[in-house]
Amino acid sequence: MPRRRIGFWYRFAAVICKPPLVVLIKRDWRGMENIPAEGGFITAVNHNSHIDPFAYAHFQYNTGRVPRFLAKSGLFKKGFVAAAMRGTGQIPVYRESTDALSAFRAAIAAVQRGECVAFYPEGTLTRDPDGWPMTGKTGAARVALETRCPVVPVAQWGANKVLPPYAKKPDLLPRKTHHVLAGPPVDLSRFYDKEMTPELLKEATEVIMAAITAQLEQIRGEKAPATPYDPRRERIEQRRRTRAQSKGKQAEGQGT
Repeated sequence: MPRRRIGFWYRFAAVICKPPLVVLIKRDWRGMENIPAEGGFITAVNHNSHIDPFAYAHFQYNTGRVPRFLAKSGLFKKGFVAAAMRGTGQIPVYRESTDALSAFRAAIAAVQRGECVAFYPEGTLTRDPDGWPMTGKTGAARVALETRCPVVPVAQWGANKVLPPYAKKPDLLPRKTHHVLAGPPVDLSRFYDKEMTPELLKEATEVIMAAITAQLEQIRGEKAPATPYDPRRERIEQRRRTRAQSKGKQAEGQGT
């Protein structure tokens, strides 16, 4: 999207957000050449800090292709926040929809209009102890396969040093560096013209997450775990451990 089409609201947000970002955070940005100059596309980005949407938006704003983030539809209903969300072209997600694909209908429409839609496939801040990407949700894969648009994997690292996951206070000194590396589009062509089953979407999502993780390995100069952290599997294991502990305590009580 040419910079002239960014619009008032996004420029207004940039005027407010860019100065503190420039002052507080150094930048190591690479891969801008992989951001398409025109046409609709998706960026799939890892998420490790509450402030990384602002830091990442700064990176992509400077490419001239502003990101449209997904947000719950309730934020678009009324007031200044709603006006800002609509004005900057953010994408409402209709989670109340019973049809999984229809829940992302606004994202699909935005891509078809030639917009960039930024997905955080993990759905929340990573819970991996070392900050690596977790397993992803299938929304980005759904939209990508429906539209057949390019999916650019993007890794970022450094905002989590300023504000670690779930921390309440930032660590501003010494000044941290925000690293971003955008890779070439992920090849999802082998998933085209196939039924969009849960298994297919899971496999396509794993391909996307692997590409993001590969970019982050380059930034960090180290290898990620062979198996991504899976919050669902961890919850199951936690319940299993809790039940085992409960049974152990009951057995001890009966033994006394």
